[in-house]
Amino acid sequence: MPRKHILWASLVTVLLFVAGGWAWLSAHAERSPIVIKFSHVVAPDTPKGRAVEYFKQLAEQRSHGRVRVLVYPNSQLYKDKEELEALQLGSVQMLAPSLAKLSPLGVKEFEAFALPYLFDDYDAVHRVTQGRVGKLLFSRLEAKGIKGLAYWDNGFKHFSANRPIHVPADLQGLRIRIQSSRVAAEEMYALGAVPQVLAFADVYPALQAGVIDGTELDPSNFYTGQAYRVQKNLTLTGHEYLGYAVIVNKAFWDDLPSDVRSILEGALRDATVYENHIARQQNDAALAAVRAAGTTTVYQPTPAERAAFKRALLPVHARMADRIGRDLLQQIYQDTGFRATP
Repeated sequence: MPRKHILWASLVTVLLFVAGGWAWLSAHAERSPIVIKFSHVVAPDTPKGRAVEYFKQLAEQRSHGRVRVLVYPNSQLYKDKEELEALQLGSVQMLAPSLAKLSPLGVKEFEAFALPYLFDDYDAVHRVTQGRVGKLLFSRLEAKGIKGLAYWDNGFKHFSANRPIHVPADLQGLRIRIQSSRVAAEEMYALGAVPQVLAFADVYPALQAGVIDGTELDPSNFYTGQAYRVQKNLTLTGHEYLGYAVIVNKAFWDDLPSDVRSILEGALRDATVYENHIARQQNDAALAAVRAAGTTTVYQPTPAERAAFKRALLPVHARMADRIGRDLLQQIYQDTGFRATP
């Protein structure tokens, strides 16, 4: 065969090989799902844990396998302080941290949600999260490489310890576990307690070892986190709302195909309705389970005792006003109907 024919044959072979390789890569890329690592720090059977699983189910079904959501509960990947940095670095794509955890990013306005007795019920919460303030706070995250997608309820926090807690003075000197939150720390100081910042995963062993004396947890986390096994008293002070923000790495989100993004938005809307619906039910069920276990005495404060806790904690609002923003705080007061009287 002439030399030029051999060269042409070789060139055609190479081109066919390259074309075939690109076709294989293209087909393989189309078949490879978009993987979303969704990390959180609580148990799978909490309201948040169940809602994350529901979101996974909806996202995978509606995308017909184009999306795969890998869920890592119970701090399997990261503890409280680590998860936000992991999200910004792209090591995980989605989180649902408690709202107070967003303050260390430099968005201190989120600490408003931790203010004592700010919300009387879930309806008051939703007037904030589903209104102008909720949108404004999420917009502040974008400069940090994070996009806010939804607000999820959990419940209201109550104090626990191994001694009865009926009045604020009963907390005097107790080492109480808190999240990393300036507001929570100020609350402890106002009550004469000693704030101890610990990751949620470390609460039970710290109680067991006597490193801390008590907690401020909602019933769901108090029960699923096993605190009821090592705390003799739980007082239903309801002094602070606990909610979550579902957030995503912004660069990852912006790079998604628009149709996939729409599918995920729809799945998250439905998961949010589901989560907010079960939050109250599951906290009620957890409280019943704590009572049934018989290891913890659950105490309901009288109206006068609750008023005493509110009086003791209201000065925290004034101390945090400049840090959170007075104009924002006034807007929240207007939305919630907050009254600065016990």
